[in-house]
Amino acid sequence: MEADAFSAAARSGNVARLYDETAEVHLRKLALEMDGETYTHGELRDRSARFAGGLRALSLQPDDRIALFLPNSPAFVVAALGALKAGTPFIPMNPQYRTREVAYRFDDGDVAAVVTDGSLRGTVEDAVAAVDVDPLVIGCGDGWGGRRGRDDGAGRFVRFEEVDDDPLVADRLDDDVAMQPYTSGTTGEPKGVLLTHRNLRAQSFIGFERTALDAEEERFLSALPLSHIAGFVNRTWQPLVRGATVHLRDPESWNPEDAMATIESERITKFGAVAAMYVDIIEHESFGEYDLSSLQESMEGGTSMPPAVQERFEEGAGVELFEAYGLTETGGGTHAGIKATFGPRRGTIGQPFRATDCKVVDGDGREVPSGEAGELLLRGPHVMAGYHDRPDETAAAFTDDGYFRTGDVVRRDDDNYYEVLGRKSDRIVTAGYNVYPREVEEVLHRHPDVADAAVVGVPDDRRGETVKAYVVPVAGTSPNADRLREHCLETMAAYKHPRDIEFVRTLPRTTSGKVQRFELGGQADD
Repeated sequence: MEADAFSAAARSGNVARLYDETAEVHLRKLALEMDGETYTHGELRDRSARFAGGLRALSLQPDDRIALFLPNSPAFVVAALGALKAGTPFIPMNPQYRTREVAYRFDDGDVAAVVTDGSLRGTVEDAVAAVDVDPLVIGCGDGWGGRRGRDDGAGRFVRFEEVDDDPLVADRLDDDVAMQPYTSGTTGEPKGVLLTHRNLRAQSFIGFERTALDAEEERFLSALPLSHIAGFVNRTWQPLVRGATVHLRDPESWNPEDAMATIESERITKFGAVAAMYVDIIEHESFGEYDLSSLQESMEGGTSMPPAVQERFEEGAGVELFEAYGLTETGGGTHAGIKATFGPRRGTIGQPFRATDCKVVDGDGREVPSGEAGELLLRGPHVMAGYHDRPDETAAAFTDDGYFRTGDVVRRDDDNYYEVLGRKSDRIVTAGYNVYPREVEEVLHRHPDVADAAVVGVPDDRRGETVKAYVVPVAGTSPNADRLREHCLETMAAYKHPRDIEFVRTLPRTTSGKVQRFELGGQADD
């Protein structure tokens, strides 16, 4: 289905109408597959409508929040589409969260209901008991035993029944909240991001802009968590609205050989993953044995892609691998190498999408010329309405002329390609010089003994800060700090090189692949 084929009714109000119109065109085409469970677009449309009817039967109000605490599964997709159709904002939650993390989101998000899996029941019960909220608990999957409630009152368990209801899609305004994901919380407490129906619609049409394939030809493989903005919006919602097929996998059972086998057997045309997954693929002994020639798009997002990994994957798979960039606050992607003027360009996130206005500014808010580093500011119809119940932080996040302050330091070249240098808060100031971690990390990644690396600033009496690197060595190599320092000194200014190198087994990362720098330390191999 083409973007201009949608009716006027689908171009405003409840964004769920976009999917229903797509489904009407592609009724019998496979929409979703996971572990043998399948839905055509017609079946997914009808099942999500019945789920919406079930939500309405519970007398939930239009602005009540519904938490989706589920693993990657068709049930998650049905519940998300059903919540949109019911007009009830949903909060996607990572199934790896523990009680404290779940309780925080229940409380901060004023959750009225939670949809969850039987395997997560204990965590839900403990979280509900820990906070002053009493949500309806809608269980799906095994492990519920038909029980209606709890004697201690920790959560109101309900028997949920899907209902045929009219209207199938509730009326909502463009600026009503559609979903409320939370920031990853790499610094400070996570914040609820208010993404409206307008925001999600804008991301829907960005999905049309990026593709050159007919919907009947598009087959996505996604092992990204649906609880993350890229996993739901860019790898699931966008292709479904296009009328494509999504082969969904669980990131907790990620297996690089299974991914390659699926690409070959299902003739996957589009694959998106984080950098660590591409490392797993190129280092697997069977890389090169599977036919990956069906791939026409291969994307990485969430963290920096080491150029050496990108080169090896492209050579072995025969497809260009491009980096993309986006944020929870932008509802998904804003930049990508695909469809960029000169194609993917290694080490960059490509060019901004058509809907994205960009500025690169210095500390005083003045735009800097090409080639100079500055903070990336973004504006467009996909940028959030604000943070839930945080008016001061919302105000601080935007400039007077409506640009969102990303906190990311970038450099733009003369061809309007952008290179991410790191977080503004991650900048290291050593003896008056600015050092951005990503630049040092990319140099380290080029060394054959380095499997992964992260760079931070540490206090130094003379320089104020100095550069420290945490390095995961390639299996079977003999790590040598002096050799790595010499490698860095050969390719960058001396003030940028890591004076302290610590070898570790792994780097702490979020589910979206971002290094949690505040957790580094205490991992050294003795």
